[in-house]
Amino acid sequence: MSAAEFAQLLRELKERSGLSYGTLAKRLHMSTSTLHRYCNGDAVPADYAPVERLARLCKASPEELVALHRRWVLADAGRGRKTGVAELAVTAAAEETVREEGGAGEELLDQPGQLDQPDQLDQSGRPRLTRSRRTLLLAGVGVVAALGAVALALSLSLPSGGSDEVKSGGGRSAEAGAASVQGRGAEGTSSPSVSASPSVSPSASASASPSAPVSPSGSAAGAQADSVPLTVATRPYAWVDPCSQHYLIERGPGQVAPPPVEEDAPAWVASHGAVSAGEQFLALTVQGTGEETVVVDSLTVRTVKKRSPLAWNDYAMGYPGVGCGGGVPTRSFSVALDAARPALVPEAGHRDFPFKVSESDPEIYYVTADASAYDVSWYLELSWSSGSRHGTLKIDDDGKPFRTSGENGRPDYEFPLGGSAWERAGASPTP
Repeated sequence: MSAAEFAQLLRELKERSGLSYGTLAKRLHMSTSTLHRYCNGDAVPADYAPVERLARLCKASPEELVALHRRWVLADAGRGRKTGVAELAVTAAAEETVREEGGAGEELLDQPGQLDQPDQLDQSGRPRLTRSRRTLLLAGVGVVAALGAVALALSLSLPSGGSDEVKSGGGRSAEAGAASVQGRGAEGTSSPSVSASPSVSPSASASASPSAPVSPSGSAAGAQADSVPLTVATRPYAWVDPCSQHYLIERGPGQVAPPPVEEDAPAWVASHGAVSAGEQFLALTVQGTGEETVVVDSLTVRTVKKRSPLAWNDYAMGYPGVGCGGGVPTRSFSVALDAARPALVPEAGHRDFPFKVSESDPEIYYVTADASAYDVSWYLELSWSSGSRHGTLKIDDDGKPFRTSGENGRPDYEFPLGGSAWERAGASPTP
């Protein structure tokens, strides 16, 4: 149902825009058939960026952008569950077939000319499996057995009992001090603080899909009770619109590739060693991991270091002469990194924290961080609570702080639409 609701909203936006599938597909740099599949509900995009670009082309309102992102998150999660069910069904069918066939398999495997031939009927009228199909089924059962053995070995090696200590050896690696969980014991007395592994950095990598949230690892003992009940997927290189986004790069214009589309921005930034110039726009998708409601109490800005602005060249992502613009989505906040104590401030007319999330009701927060006087390295801390438990999550750029630098007075370049090279901003077009 989530995928159908997601496709329905896409169709409504497309029909309201008055643009054809071909026109939209061309502007989105995708095939017309792919766009058809998204709008018909036959496929769910693995990445949200093209969906957001489609919505903005169709003049979606801030409320529609939030609703579309929420439906995409749920549709993407539903796709994972369907895959899991299908795999279990295939495994069960494989085991049942092997049981029914008994020892007749080796006889079939030894017969020449059976490879890749259509199934034949045995004496009882049942299809006899060909060599290739039987091999695949037996291999699948073998994999299931191997996984079971691994799970048994791991369960025997884990510590038993009610210890509250979290073992870092053999677990998922993380930085120190990023996430903590506090709760109460079974009899109502306060229990010791439990670190959800030494740290958590729930951010998406520059090359990873933003739909893949990173959840913190829990303790070996009592993981169900003390695990952090939410995940955060971070897009550190989202754009409000292309014209608003600039990057500083320590290279001349002849060494810089043309501006990317938004979904390719993380790879483009990584390959050029680029730093967000003037402002950085983050999109955070926060979702519960279960039916329980989790309260997101606050987002706090933590400054790691302030330096003089980078003396690099400034490259604009928009094309001169092409209209830009986009509304401010709901759940939007801004932070002035130049301040002595930077703090998130809700945009005019928008609510401030706290907010509630669950598995079926995610939230998307947008943060615009601006800097003009400094080169600032920073990260966010998300405080959450659920019943008697509470804790914090560190949100950064794949284990590194976000970085935003002022660009005032730096040489600025733009890439003319239809051009072949970067040019100084405001210069006369190359004939």
